[in-house]
Amino acid sequence: MLCVVRALRAAGLLRPPGAGPRTGAARRARCGPAQRPEGRGAALPAGPDLRHFLRAAAEGEPPGPGPDPGAAKVYLETYGCQMNVNDTEIAWTILQRNGYARTKELDEADVVLLVTCSVREKAEQAIWNRLRHLKVLKARRQQAGTHLRIGILGCMAERLKEEILHREKLVDVVAGPDAYRDLPRLLSVAESGQQAANVLLSLDETYADILPVQTSASGTTAFVSIMRGCDNMCTYCIVPFTRGRERSRPIASILQEVRMLSDQGVKEVTLLGQNVNSYRDLSEVQFQSVAAPGLSRGFSTVYKAKTGGLRFTHLLDQVSRIDPEMRIRFTSPHPKDFPDEASVLQLIQERHNICKQLHLPAQSGSTRVLEAMRRGYTREAYLDLVHHVRDSVPGVSLSSDFITGFCGETEEDHQQTMSLLREVRYNVGFLFAYSMRQKTRAYHRLQDDVPADVKKRRLEELIAAFREEAARANAALVGQDQLVLVEGPSKRSALELCGRNDGNIKVIFPDAELEDAAGCGAPGRAQPGDYVLVKVTSASSQTLRGIPLCRTTLSRAAAC
Repeated sequence: MLCVVRALRAAGLLRPPGAGPRTGAARRARCGPAQRPEGRGAALPAGPDLRHFLRAAAEGEPPGPGPDPGAAKVYLETYGCQMNVNDTEIAWTILQRNGYARTKELDEADVVLLVTCSVREKAEQAIWNRLRHLKVLKARRQQAGTHLRIGILGCMAERLKEEILHREKLVDVVAGPDAYRDLPRLLSVAESGQQAANVLLSLDETYADILPVQTSASGTTAFVSIMRGCDNMCTYCIVPFTRGRERSRPIASILQEVRMLSDQGVKEVTLLGQNVNSYRDLSEVQFQSVAAPGLSRGFSTVYKAKTGGLRFTHLLDQVSRIDPEMRIRFTSPHPKDFPDEASVLQLIQERHNICKQLHLPAQSGSTRVLEAMRRGYTREAYLDLVHHVRDSVPGVSLSSDFITGFCGETEEDHQQTMSLLREVRYNVGFLFAYSMRQKTRAYHRLQDDVPADVKKRRLEELIAAFREEAARANAALVGQDQLVLVEGPSKRSALELCGRNDGNIKVIFPDAELEDAAGCGAPGRAQPGDYVLVKVTSASSQTLRGIPLCRTTLSRAAAC
């Protein structure tokens, strides 16, 4: 019953007590009399079922008569990582339950909320630039006698609360990653003309009881947060200071959300966390004395081994059993948390719906720099892990993160990173120049001594080397059949479709009439959420192109 109530609230059909603020016009309007069916025994028409409500919630629009025209309208923008996409969905779900409506048009908004990132200076600068644009819009509204409330959410709010509030008095609401439940109250305070902020970090907030309204354009993929925060304390990283200590969401709530997504027709779920493979559910008493798993061979950590709890292998096993036609991915793991018994790797190899793709963030190829970063491993240990992964999961696709120009990085260190990148030959890479962040260990103890022009040149060299090696790795797939989950039309041509293969590589192919692999049903064009078998004909560093062979299913393709 609780699930039904939540679904009705998420769909906007059940208004909770203390619903959120309305626009001034709505507050002045008088309510008309309630409409009742004629006659005491009047028959009620058949209503929509639960799946209809869930589907409508996933599309961000309430079913039935439509949103309350007097509700305050919220415009949301997301910057940064996948966690921020998930945070946007959590924030919107909370606001929707409290009577707000959502708009995709900035000019219609009563409230503008920016979900922000603080990992690099460039990410924060994008927000300041956006605020300058919103300042003009806010001033225009004031001249017209109406109000626009602006809020900063997420990591930048946590890091720069005072500066955000005081800089030109433009921002009305500041809410850190653990304060989204407080958004209705903060916005109510802001409506009275005061600034409002909550950036308190929590030791236990996981939003476990919030089933987020999915906002992805295609509706075929979704992110599911399984944990928040990080305990690794890498010297360069701001995350422990903006998202707090590591805590895991109970498995039961994760499984409930994944089942709901399966009912909605979602075909791919990505389990999210700063360090997913250190997941540890402590909600069940009988598992609180379980021994801590070992680290990968040659790896160490800054904190003591954590005993107790259900671990990531158990979660991955349970999630993969929910829907055999739903792909499962996870990001981002830490290399240290792949124990030698390889239980996670065994699951990836055995389960056809767990993608044969791993993100192994290296950050540097120099042992000396890795030590300065406090990553807990050497170059040699990392390469041993890569070989172990490839032996355990043949054909696995690998991606990684690299930072160039970290404190004290020499030209020799840079060349070692270049050689690691070439040796591993990643399919996907995320490469950035180092940006020092306040509060981090590097800020207090190290010198940002690599000149900006040197960082820029080294980054360009890393990108060129990555693209060259990724093109070679992807070229090995030419001539092979790849199972592609269709996401929608290609951005460059309405005559082509775009999707991703098991390795998370983009695949583009012509939109044509296709037979069903099972031989049942008439030929038809593939739709978002369909699986299509594609023969790869060409490859670049970022994209595969091919010829579609047939529509199929995940289970059928795995059985071939």
